[in-house]
Amino acid sequence: MTTMHTQTRRHDALASGLVTFAAVMLLVAGILDIFRGIMGIAEDDVFVTTPEYIFRFDLTTWGWLHLAFGVLAAIVGVGLLRPSMWARVAGVGLAAILLVINFLSLPYYPVWSIVGIAMYAFIIWALCTVRSPDS
Repeated sequence: MTTMHTQTRRHDALASGLVTFAAVMLLVAGILDIFRGIMGIAEDDVFVTTPEYIFRFDLTTWGWLHLAFGVLAAIVGVGLLRPSMWARVAGVGLAAILLVINFLSLPYYPVWSIVGIAMYAFIIWALCTVRSPDS
């Protein structure tokens, strides 16, 4: 009985740690996407222009996308700091959308897009690895 109790406590600590990791990563990534959105809206010289890109949008459009989803990511990141299933589901869905957005904006800001893809992939992994306590 003691071994089972110890394993349950270990599992709870691991689950809590991974969800906290995902919450902080989503919050940080959301804030960084907010900054990236502001840079895109201001049409900063940081971005590369690729004339023959199939998913070519105006830089301002990419800026608004990153700003809007960055705000949502920061809100969900804060929501993940409290144990709630809605925040985990929203976090996985939002991280998946942001992963795709970062992929599509790869030619505009290649290095940061790759970093964003990696961050959102880690967030999805951390939120999906932890099983709910009743399973």
